[in-house]
Amino acid sequence: MLLAIDCGNTNTVFSIWDGARFLGTWRTSTEWQRTSDQYYVWLSTLMKFQGVEADITDVIISSTVPRVVFNLRVLADRYFDTRPIVVGKPDCLLPVDVRVDEGTAVGPDRLVNTVAGHDLYGGDLIIVDFGTATTFDVVDTDGAYIGGVIAPGVNLSLEALHNAAAALPHVDISKPQSVIGTNTVSCIQSGIFWGYVGLVREICARIKAERGREMRVIATGGLAPLFQQTVDLFDAYQDDLTMHGLTVIYNYNKDTA
Repeated sequence: MLLAIDCGNTNTVFSIWDGARFLGTWRTSTEWQRTSDQYYVWLSTLMKFQGVEADITDVIISSTVPRVVFNLRVLADRYFDTRPIVVGKPDCLLPVDVRVDEGTAVGPDRLVNTVAGHDLYGGDLIIVDFGTATTFDVVDTDGAYIGGVIAPGVNLSLEALHNAAAALPHVDISKPQSVIGTNTVSCIQSGIFWGYVGLVREICARIKAERGREMRVIATGGLAPLFQQTVDLFDAYQDDLTMHGLTVIYNYNKDTA
């Protein structure tokens, strides 16, 4: 049994993989102060509540928040008696190459998404992840990560707009009925929604032109289904792309050990 942990800037996701399917997935806010004991009590309580019985033998971690990793390592060691695989560390092997400028530290989440995308769809991909940041990861023909683009996330943009302009309310993102808003809320929703549609379409078009080839666009992340409503923006959507990538990396490391 594998416990896969994806720690992002906003949320941390725990999933249990039995080798064929995910038995359960749970989400909590990312807080570096949370101890290993707190993680275990929270996770074991939810597992019991949902009737999930699993003898966890291995743990793999992907974290964009370095300060969280220590307590997750302690969790793996203290409660599951295993040394976790941590994506991005030298002892974690990847089934794809990383071809970027020397000295560049690529976020573990972007590497995991690249591995998952290549495993599911092959090469020549643009993976758009709607997280705290909106990221575009470019996957070469052979599956190598060759760079990408980072833009502010949708919710981050909304929060910044609300904080910087006292008269503007905080609104929930949704697809507006029309482009022209007739009240403040609909104006903001239109600007955010269609603004990000334009951002995704333009960046993907420029990546394809720069690469000089056709590329499939794969979407993931919490807000991807909302933008999937727009015709021909994405070729596919995967809500569990990162978790799938963690299982692929885990199997690769076990096979090459």
